[in-house]
Amino acid sequence: MSNIQELQEEMNSMAKALPETKECSRSKCPLCTELFSAPKILPCLHTFCAACLEQLEPFSDLGLPGEDSDSSSDGPCLQGCRRRQPPLLLSILCPACDAEVDLPSGGIKDLTTDHMALNEVLLETLQGKGLSLACDLCVDGEAVKHCQACRICLCQFCCQAHKRQKKTSSHVVVELDLDLKSYTRTEKPIQCPSHPAEELKLFCEQCDLSVCQECVVGEHRQHPCNFTSNVIHKHGESIRELLKITQLNMRTLEGALGQIEEVSSTCSTHVEAVAQEICTFADGYVKAIEEHRDRLLKFLEELKVQKDNLLHLQKAQLLQLLLDMQTGVEFTEHLLTNGSDLEILLTKRVVENRLNKLNNVNYNIHPVADDKIHFSPQKKAGLYHGYEIFGTILNKAADPTKCVLQGADLCSTHQNEPADFTLVCKDTSDEQMDRGGEPIRVSIFHKDRKDCVIKASVSDNQDGTYHISYIPEEPGKYMVCVFVRGQHVQGSPFPMTVKNKFRQHLGLFHCCTFCSSGGQKTARCACAGVMPAGGYQGCGHGHKGHPGAPHWSCCGNVAEASECSIVPSGDTLGRSLLRTVVL
Repeated sequence: MSNIQELQEEMNSMAKALPETKECSRSKCPLCTELFSAPKILPCLHTFCAACLEQLEPFSDLGLPGEDSDSSSDGPCLQGCRRRQPPLLLSILCPACDAEVDLPSGGIKDLTTDHMALNEVLLETLQGKGLSLACDLCVDGEAVKHCQACRICLCQFCCQAHKRQKKTSSHVVVELDLDLKSYTRTEKPIQCPSHPAEELKLFCEQCDLSVCQECVVGEHRQHPCNFTSNVIHKHGESIRELLKITQLNMRTLEGALGQIEEVSSTCSTHVEAVAQEICTFADGYVKAIEEHRDRLLKFLEELKVQKDNLLHLQKAQLLQLLLDMQTGVEFTEHLLTNGSDLEILLTKRVVENRLNKLNNVNYNIHPVADDKIHFSPQKKAGLYHGYEIFGTILNKAADPTKCVLQGADLCSTHQNEPADFTLVCKDTSDEQMDRGGEPIRVSIFHKDRKDCVIKASVSDNQDGTYHISYIPEEPGKYMVCVFVRGQHVQGSPFPMTVKNKFRQHLGLFHCCTFCSSGGQKTARCACAGVMPAGGYQGCGHGHKGHPGAPHWSCCGNVAEASECSIVPSGDTLGRSLLRTVVL
């Protein structure tokens, strides 16, 4: 019980933490609690300083095949070449949500830069008391002026140089504290990482990447490029659609979490009622009955723990998914509300990847109240200390590990022919269930072709058995998975072979071609037997090569109810079926 209570308290604390995520500062790193320095966005949409991320311990679960068995894998092979190992991909754990994050090939520095966080840092620096801002040109000097045309901060020396240059002499330069302290966001240009002297103003549709003018005439030549202001509507709308879907999924998750709370309460109330009934019944006995009561209560507690563990596990999974979705929604809403066109486009890919990943998680969990726990005071429970006592707990719920599959079509069947097998559900005592209504799911898919799936139909016989039928359309090797209550049954998944369409015999089932053809010496038989005495082409009794039993004239098979092994063709049919008649 202590483990369950600890898990419940942990889930409650996680639930209380949900609204607090909105209060975190967007200008300070959650790890160092200082203003962001080179902030990087992880795929889970959490932002940290690049230096803080570099202090995390990376890991990799990539196992190189044969590295234990072949100690000379790094040496040259017989042909003189050196074996080339695949690149080792590193990952880190997000400090905020513990999500496993795969780093790009270039490491932390290649992660997407959070320009909105840089904007928050700049605003807080400008609006803070006693804080100075570095000059954007010389970096060393303290910024005192702001160029409204270039949108950069300048020190006194660089401001004079800015005025002396012919290209920038007409720009309006104002006092920094008067010009920027009332801003809700800065308009500082974002420079191209490949061409630091150029500003990112264009967007390459083919590469889905923000570029500068130098990029357009260089690496992105002949690519369809356009100004950010012209493409922001289309790309921003796609992010908004993803946001709407995620918000709907959040509401569904919240409803499922509410259902789990109700089911947990119902289950606890029902178990408590059964426990009280057991205690009332057991009090009428002496020592033997008390021992029997203790055993019943222990078993009931185990059932409750199993059900609570399942419910709490589902709750933990849903709550974590909800936390991840809330993070994604908050980040996306902030991006769309406060981000510039360029910032939205720069962050578009990582946002879409994260939201798509969250929306593709299977969270369709439908918990239902389990009222299948009953106490039967009339059923015999055996002898305890010489006393025959009554009273057992009935938990007639199907145990997937006890359920079995029966039928001739489990291992192999034929193309385009109806096939079926039977699922027999049993409880934890290995006794067959006497009722239906269990959630059954069947999946039949091709081993090599993931797009080749056979649709199966499940029929409830209402007696603990289920009839599963299907018609395979393509031959090959398949895997059959049968689930009860979301878990594999015995033997699942199991392999199944779908053979080509069943070939009927086209000849005669006879003792020999000589008899069945009325003594015609030109008749042939697929068993390849030839009568040695007369040299007849057809097989006859008592000679070498005769099957010694009735057989098919088309293929020589001695089993009457069998599949013909001859693939129909003009030449084969001519030799196998030549004038064989029934006497």
